[in-house]
Formats: sequence, structure tokens, C-alpha cells
Amino acid sequence: MKNIFDLVNAEEIATYYTNNPSNNIPYLGGTLFPPKKQLGLDLSWIKGHNGLPVALMPSAFDAKATLRDRIGISKIQTEMPFFREAMRIGEKERQELNKAAGSMNSAYVMPIIQRIYDDVNNLVEGAEVNNERMRMQLLSTGKISITANRVNYDYDYKFSPEHKETLLTGARWSNVESSTPIQDIQRWVNKIEENTGDKPTRAICTLKTWNYLLANKSVRLDMNPIGADNIILTDNMLKQYLSAKLGLTVAVYNKKYALTDGSTHQFFPDDVFTLIPEGNLGNTYFGTTPEESDLMSGNTDAKVQIVNTGVAITTIKEPHPVNVQTIVSEIALPSFEKIDSIFIAKVNEEL
Repeated sequence: MKNIFDLVNAEEIATYYTNNPSNNIPYLGGTLFPPKKQLGLDLSWIKGHNGLPVALMPSAFDAKATLRDRIGISKIQTEMPFFREAMRIGEKERQELNKAAGSMNSAYVMPIIQRIYDDVNNLVEGAEVNNERMRMQLLSTGKISITANRVNYDYDYKFSPEHKETLLTGARWSNVESSTPIQDIQRWVNKIEENTGDKPTRAICTLKTWNYLLANKSVRLDMNPIGADNIILTDNMLKQYLSAKLGLTVAVYNKKYALTDGSTHQFFPDDVFTLIPEGNLGNTYFGTTPEESDLMSGNTDAKVQIVNTGVAITTIKEPHPVNVQTIVSEIALPSFEKIDSIFIAKVNEEL
């Protein structure tokens, strides 16, 4: 007869996560900073509740994983932050599992198992939320800040102050009557090309920032000289205009995540317009978590599986009371080799 350890283990959980189609859709930052594996921890060479995923809380090395309830950083060693959280099957669920397993009826067992797997799936998804937050911080500020569990760390990638600009009051894009965003973008593109020889051909902004462009008088007049009020401007029309006028493709990125306090936030901030060149901007590097290190050395009774290049799913048997603890951990940090070819503009408020 199957027991709880047969039903809930790292291999089965990893297979469930990997085969879930929704987990195969990458975040925008994941396409710009593709994943790479780095053995160990040292990356000192790196340059410069509404159904939303919950970010993993940071955790210290040699500390027990923070236990998360069924809903839903870390001490730094060398350069890479360590994220780790855990969940334990509750007394009620364990009793349900034992009764269902005893009946050997999959119609009773599988709904309980899937609920548990979904909880772990949320932990793994939370790891990718952290990665996307770091990548979008880089693209909107040039820095990464991590604050949680009484841990505060800032990663300064030494972004060039020449490649940042805060528009003054009269030129802010929220002033749709008098601002000139096309000239602003041309100036920023030229600055990057002059300094690096690399021409930005893509941009990232939120819907709020994009709507400034849709409503801008100078843009509407350029598209229809008869009169700015005589054109019903759509998203596709504006995208075609920017492509023809500036050779620019804009990603309007409004994806959100949730924190453990229930608040929701955008990955990329409003009122920022970031210009980027073609190709990868860097990589999302994954180090070796303590759980993965134990797996590699064979020095563990736990079951460990790796998903998403470097996220470790670990299941540990607890003999009394009989239970399974599941831990999800990662060590990750993006590099930013193309940092000098990026321009970050604050188009409505002071940085």
C-alpha cells in the first residue's frame, strides 16, 4: 500500500510542475536575460491573494526555511542572493491522504495530491517572480534592491548617469499638449549610439506610460497634420508609427505579482521608458543551492529535483508525526553585459 512518502516526493512534484503548460510561458525579463547555470555561489564577475504568484521570502544560509501556509533575503554569500521557503502538509490533509491511500481509490487520492502539488507550484512560481523583479529593477533603475526578513541588500551595477534622464516639468509626457516624446526618444537613441555604437531598437514601458504617447498632441499631429483631434489613434497604429519613424518596437508590460501582505505590484514601474538594443541583455545566473550541493555529493536523505535551470525542489521525510516537508530554494542573480547600451528615462516624476 502506498504511503505519504510515495505520494508526495520531489520527483513527482517536479514532473507536475514541468508538465503544467502555464509554466512554459516566460516572463519578459526571462527572454531578455535567459537562464544560465553557474556552479557554486561566486558571481563576483557579474557586470555592472488574487491568483497572482507570491514572491519567495529571503532566507539566511544555515537557517530553517520559512514555512508558508497553504495560500499563499537572505544572507548573501559572495555575490548571489539566496531565496528559500517551505511548506508542510497539515494534519488534516495528512489524515485525508492516509485514508485515501488506504482505499487505493485514485478518485479520492488525486484531488488531495493535486492540491498539495499546486501549493508547491506556487512556491516555484514565486522563485521566478523574484527573478523577474530583479531583472525589471535593473531595467528601470540600473540597480537591484532586496528587502525582506530583516535583510537589506543593494546591488549597484554602476549604470552610467549619462544614460539616465528625468524630464523637467514642461517636458514631462503627462503634459500631452506640450511635450515632445518623439524628439526625446531620438535624443536618447542618439546618445547611446554616439557613446557605444549600439543603437536601441526596442523599448519597455507600462500601459500608463504608453497612454501618454497615445494622447500626445505632437504625435497625433505628425500622424494626421489636418488636426490632432481628427484621428482615433489605436495601439496598432501607434506601434506602426514608432516603427516607421524611429525603428522602434515597444513592449507594453503591465504584468503584476503579489506579496505576502496581499498587495499587488507591477514588475515594471509606471512613468519609466527604457530603451534597449537587440539581442540578450545579460543572463539570469543560477548558483548551486545547499540542497543541490547535498544532492551532488550524495550526502542527503532528502529527495531533490531541479527545475527552471536552478530552482531546487526538496522533499524531506519527517518520521514523527509522519509528514513531508517541501522546500523550494534558489540562488540567482542577473548579469547585465549590455548595461552601457541601455537608456532609462523617467518621463513624469523625479527619479
